Parts: sequence; structure tokens; C-alpha cells
Amino acid sequence: MALKNTYIIEKSNELNEIRSTKMSLQELRFLSIYLAKINARDVSTRRVHFLLSDFQKIMGIGRMNIRYFKTAVNGLLCKVVHMPNDRGGLSSFQLFKEVELFKDDSDSWVVEIDAHDKALPLLFNLKKNYFTYELWNSLRLKSVNQLRMYELLKQHERSGRFEIKVSELREYLFIAPDQYPQMERFKKYVLTSCQNALAENTDICYTYECGKRGNHGKWLTIVFHISKNTSYKDPLALHDFIDNQLLPESYKQPQKIDNVPDSQLPPKPESVSDVPSQQPELPQSKFKRQPYLSGEFEKDLSPEEINILCDILEDKVPASSKSTPERLRTLLKNLYNEMLLKSKEPVQKPVPYLLRMINNTSPEELEKLSSESYESKKSKQGGKRRVHYDKDFDVDMYKIFVNDYTVID
Repeated sequence: MALKNTYIIEKSNELNEIRSTKMSLQELRFLSIYLAKINARDVSTRRVHFLLSDFQKIMGIGRMNIRYFKTAVNGLLCKVVHMPNDRGGLSSFQLFKEVELFKDDSDSWVVEIDAHDKALPLLFNLKKNYFTYELWNSLRLKSVNQLRMYELLKQHERSGRFEIKVSELREYLFIAPDQYPQMERFKKYVLTSCQNALAENTDICYTYECGKRGNHGKWLTIVFHISKNTSYKDPLALHDFIDNQLLPESYKQPQKIDNVPDSQLPPKPESVSDVPSQQPELPQSKFKRQPYLSGEFEKDLSPEEINILCDILEDKVPASSKSTPERLRTLLKNLYNEMLLKSKEPVQKPVPYLLRMINNTSPEELEKLSSESYESKKSKQGGKRRVHYDKDFDVDMYKIFVNDYTVID
């Protein structure tokens, strides 16, 4: 089923082939949405605005306070592009130069973003060496690998065949040299995983095979065979995508949760893959503040959900020499325990909540968390929660930035 009104993205090959600027899934998706909202034939449309609530959902900002807003903005403004110049060197510049937060004429808070002047030739009035696609193709993809793979193969869709060095593909997908060093793992967790995701959610599909081989049969290049796909899920409109993103727990109205019968509890959330699951009777949590969860890691998350979240963690913590499957699972369990202790409201859907925690936690903080056991953290805290108030918070924005504090260790 085609969308009646869809956004069209025009993206230059030069911008699409940039490998040096690592972006999160939210930042990549935001760039796609920005490109869809501009008129690529009219540079005056370079400033694009979003409702603050929409920006929050697109960027996956968990708790909306000024600190997390600034972090999301910093991530966008710090993305630097390195392009060859006509003097045999490099020109380096930002993709975006300015983000403004203000109230519009209807008294609604909006976020407005503007492209950098030097980036305009990559975004507007493209004459050649560019490709187009409909925005909905990027909205259901769930990882950086999937979205980057889609755009790379979409760029080469017309030829139907595309060969690339394995090393170059890894750079393009932002995969560190020590991630998935064994080809079998790379095929399983990247090539085949992306293959399934694109076939399910986009207008193209592909098969792949080894191209050139090196010593001992090592894959040097990969050949992709790209074709049109008609078996994808119904396209997802942008407004539906935004509406389907969960509001932060702190935006929900407090509910009286004591002594709620199991029969009245909400059903268990669906898995990351959106496959409906049976609705087992949820046990009463040993944590009174978490009535929707069992308090046990393996019960609240399915094996599929655990594997997907561990894959995302592996992308976020690139030290793969240390990121064994066991360590990633331990790190995820530590995050789960942090969620039980620190969530502002009872968590009903742990997977989206954990995704937000992963996205809002720096690799350094994740590394520290992975090396510190939950029990030792609990003993340090002494069972007490301390509150840190954000000194940069603007009291005039209190009603918008609902949560003006964060919980720290």
C-alpha cells in the first residue's frame, strides 16, 4: 500500500558516502527527516522546525530536561564532514550550524535547525550524482547498520549489482575494525540481519556473495545483487512514526499502583520485532514501585529482545576485545537493574526504556557500568536515591521541561 502523501528525500552521493562522521540511529534518522522536509530545489527552505515534543521523540530523549536537550543538540551540531577540495586537500565543516528553541506565534515550543552554509551544495540544487527515496523506508529500520545499508544499496539500485571492499563497507556502516572480526559473525549480525530488515521494511531487497578472495579464502570484496521489493510492511507515515514513539515515563500522569490485581495490569509489551506475543499472567513484582515487572531480567525480556539489545550495546561499546557475549549480557542486566531502581514512574515496556538508556549513556559510562556489579553499586548507594538538580535549568521552561532533575549514583 502506497502512502498518498509521502516525503521524498534527495541525497547526494557525496553526502551518502561519508564514512568519518559516526552518527547514532536517532541522528541518522533525524538527517533523513530533515532532508525530507526541505525542498531540495529551494535553498530558502534550509531552516526546518519541529514541535519540541516531536523533536524529543525523534531523537529518543528519555527525560526532557535542559541537560538531555543540550546533549541531543550537541550531537547534531558536532557532526563534521570532511570533503576533498579543489586544491588537493580537505575542507572540513559541520552539517548543521544552528539550533534554536523558542515559542512560535501559537505559543508552542518549537525547535528550528539550520544547515551550515558550506553544506548547502550537498543538500540543495543537486544536478547529478544523487539518488532519491521515500522517507518511510528509513522509519522502521532499527539500527545504524540497517539504515546505512539501505541508503548505500539504494544509491546503487539502478545498476542492480554493487561490489565493495569489506573494509570499506565496515567503514561505511561505522563498524570498528575490532567489531565482528570473524567473517561468520559479520555475515550473521550485519549482512544477513540487514538483508532481513530491508526485505521486511523497505522497497528494496538484496542477496550477497563473496567477490574477490584473499589468502586462506578470506573475503576481500562483497557483491550485492539489488532488486525491487514488493513484500514490505505497509509504509509508515512520519506523523504515525512520531505518534508511535513512546513518551518518556516522566510525562505520564501518576497512577495509584498499590494493590492492583494482576488481572488489571496492562499486557506484556511486544518484542522489538513487533511480533505479537502471548499475554502471560504477570507476577507481582518484588519491587512495589515496579508492579508491571517481575524484577527478574530473564522473565521481563525475551531471548530475542536480549539478543537485539546486546547487538545494539556492542555497537555502542566498540571495545569488542572486551565485549564478549557474556559481558554484553551482564552490561544489559546492569542497565535493567538501573532501570528498576531509577525510573521515575513504573515501567510498563522495558525494551523501549532500555533503548533510551543505551542511547542516552556515553560509551565511557557504559564501560564503567559493565565493569561494576549491580550488588556493589547497590551497597555504595546504601539503598538511597540522591537527587541532583540541573543548575542550567531555566525555570521559565519548567512546564515544558517537565523533569528538572536527574538521579545520579
